[in-house]
Amino acid sequence: MTDLAPQISLPSRILGLVIGLILTATGAGFGFASGASVQIVILAAIATLALFVWGWRYVLGQFAGPAVAAADGPSSVWQAWMRFRWPLLGLALILLAFLILSLTVEGFFNIWNVISLLILLAILVLTRTLGRQFQQNRSAFIGIMVLAGLFSVGSMNIEGFASGNNIKSMLLFASFLGLASVGQTLVALLGGLDLSIPFVIGGANVGLLYLISLEVPGWLATIIVLLIGALLGVVNGLLSYKLQAQALIVTLGTGFAISGGVQIITSIGSAYSGNVFGTVPAWLSNLSAMNGTTFGISFPPVIAIWAIIALVLIVGMRVTLYGRFLYALGVNRTSASRVMISELSYWVVMYALSGFFAAMTGCLLLGWSGGGFIGVGDQYLFLTLAAVVVGGTSLLGGAGGYGFTVIGVLVLQVLSSFLVGIGLDFEWQQFIFGLLILPMVALYARSPHIRTQI
Repeated sequence: MTDLAPQISLPSRILGLVIGLILTATGAGFGFASGASVQIVILAAIATLALFVWGWRYVLGQFAGPAVAAADGPSSVWQAWMRFRWPLLGLALILLAFLILSLTVEGFFNIWNVISLLILLAILVLTRTLGRQFQQNRSAFIGIMVLAGLFSVGSMNIEGFASGNNIKSMLLFASFLGLASVGQTLVALLGGLDLSIPFVIGGANVGLLYLISLEVPGWLATIIVLLIGALLGVVNGLLSYKLQAQALIVTLGTGFAISGGVQIITSIGSAYSGNVFGTVPAWLSNLSAMNGTTFGISFPPVIAIWAIIALVLIVGMRVTLYGRFLYALGVNRTSASRVMISELSYWVVMYALSGFFAAMTGCLLLGWSGGGFIGVGDQYLFLTLAAVVVGGTSLLGGAGGYGFTVIGVLVLQVLSSFLVGIGLDFEWQQFIFGLLILPMVALYARSPHIRTQI
């Protein structure tokens, strides 16, 4: 690879050095103002200047390309700025946020936070530079980079973040979200959405405990709930296929009907206003509890269940005829129908699977909590959509897959654990999740749909 640094004009290099010195001096000033030790301030100043100069001379040169880098004077800087102003503004905002926190939060300016800042900046740079080499799976590459950065920063700043118990806890909650997101991914590949998922989760959670309280064997009650979840999915699939332009409203309406219906049924003859009381079977608790064991190993079985389902879906959607037909329908329904692919069948089956996995999630959450609650699935209305979007599956259909959703689930779970670890409330977590989703949606929305590229 040719060294691009010498091709950058002298005015550009001088300008970069001046900006780097200004940033370094500003950071050192904030460091001294916050009471940091001289050694830490010097180390941070050296790291800041070195990273900025390297980024300016080499990375910006690579962005701009030989044609821009060879231009004379300010024009090369201006062209580079116009082309890459958003990544540069992102870098500036991160640095500004770090400086403000250093000044306002006592003890924030320390060696671990400085290293965390450098890791975030390095990830942003690598994502922008190397991401172009992974055009086919760019969203997966970005997700993996974000995941690695979050875990690294959390490990350095939060005590016990990288411990075995915390990793097991993150995987446990990720498995619930991952199973709930199976259906959302499948229907999104068709170009649909399923907003009934959280209501099916809550209904299954309460309904299973209600059946158990009626002395129905736990295994039989679980099968009944799963079948009812799949049947409700079939109804969603039929209605969504007939009213595709209104699929979002249709599934939201059926979701409210499911939630209300379950509460009405469980209230009949009850002296507890619909609250359900019962004993959760030991085998169900073992499946979902933190202290659950898998073949004698201290490892919650639900994590293994999620891993197996994920593997089957990822492989099956890529190598089987059914998986290819699913992508074909998402890309172009008209072309798929001309090769005798039944669109109705796929809509019904995908929504049935969505209902089945939502009901499974509700049953497993009962094993985790030990009590039924109709609102247990409320957070999954947002999180399943977030996992699909952050992973990179297109909501327009035909692009992405469950492997991408797995990455999105892990990113959201690690981010959630990090935010809890630094003491943020649930409302702030939702706010930050929203800020994460907006640029991801904008990124994928700017890409032309796959049907326009063939």
